[in-house]
Amino acid sequence: MKTSLVYTALLVVFVAASLQPAAAQPARRRTQQTQQAAQQPRPGGATYREFPAAQQMPADADWRRDVYRELDLMKDENAPLYYPVVPANGRSSLFTFLFKLVLRGQVKAYRYNMQGTEDFSQNNTVRALDIMKQFEIPYDTAGGRMRINDVDIPSEEVTSYFVKESTYFDQHTATFHSRVVALCPVLHRGDDFGGTAKRPMFWIKYDEAAPYFGKLMLLYSNLNNAAQMSADDYFTQNLYKGDIYMATNLQDRLLVSSDDEFLESDSTLQAARNVIEQQLVDFEQHVWRGDSVAAPVEEQPAVATTPPTEANPADAEAAAAKPTVAPSRRQTATRRTGNTTRRQRTSAKQPKQPKQRSSGTGAGYSVRRQRH
Repeated sequence: MKTSLVYTALLVVFVAASLQPAAAQPARRRTQQTQQAAQQPRPGGATYREFPAAQQMPADADWRRDVYRELDLMKDENAPLYYPVVPANGRSSLFTFLFKLVLRGQVKAYRYNMQGTEDFSQNNTVRALDIMKQFEIPYDTAGGRMRINDVDIPSEEVTSYFVKESTYFDQHTATFHSRVVALCPVLHRGDDFGGTAKRPMFWIKYDEAAPYFGKLMLLYSNLNNAAQMSADDYFTQNLYKGDIYMATNLQDRLLVSSDDEFLESDSTLQAARNVIEQQLVDFEQHVWRGDSVAAPVEEQPAVATTPPTEANPADAEAAAAKPTVAPSRRQTATRRTGNTTRRQRTSAKQPKQPKQRSSGTGAGYSVRRQRH
């Protein structure tokens, strides 16, 4: 009896200990775990995203067109990338954020060549120290490390970007996309002649910076200051606006005006841009339109009409002003297949014959009488 009571007491103690594991821990350890859980940041949407939102472009895409655009940050569509010039209230501009990534070695910078195209080879990488010396950016050296203040980062002078954009058709998912491939900040700095010179700084591969761009929140609305969007979503949704200045072609030529200058007002340059933009639109519409060959439209036979009389000359004016009705899509498809329309089949039927009454014999019974 005493043995059974001891077993019962031990069983109760074991069950109580298994149901309350936290109570078995020391109070100091429980307090430490609670403090650590409170100090950990909680996920807040795109702010803590560690992966890019844009899907990867397949290497075997059936169709692709590469163009280079220049984004003017003074335009309203691109203003979220420029402000604030100096970091404030936890917000920073795209260049300040990107330049710090290059300084920390989290994103590689590639040298801008004279052809204006990107080269992502290992031999074309450029060090952050070389960038500082080339563009005369002040910095301090302390403890063997290079330090730079936020006010010394030339974010105010970076008023445009060169962007390489690839428009492609993914045959695996039957989808049409336009995505950013590379970014190049452009420094606008005064020259010795009183003008402003464009100085492209370096190329960065967008796929390398996209996971970090998911943490950079941009203010993109003047009416709603609580509306924010990550820089990765901004580029993924193609919310930027830029003019095409170069396209990948067989001759590797720039889109320049007749006197070899970048002039936005030149009609020749603008016409070349419009042609490329229209080609991109036409291809996207062609993908979803269906047949590439339009059905030939047959000429309608002329209908003989009674010439207007002198008493009613308005009939001639009404007939001349009456618009010509184009054949509908259904009629076109009917003519394409060679079948007759429903109206034509109806008109081709023979006139109905009158029913003959039965003579009263068994052979003259109708179908209804046979059913009964």
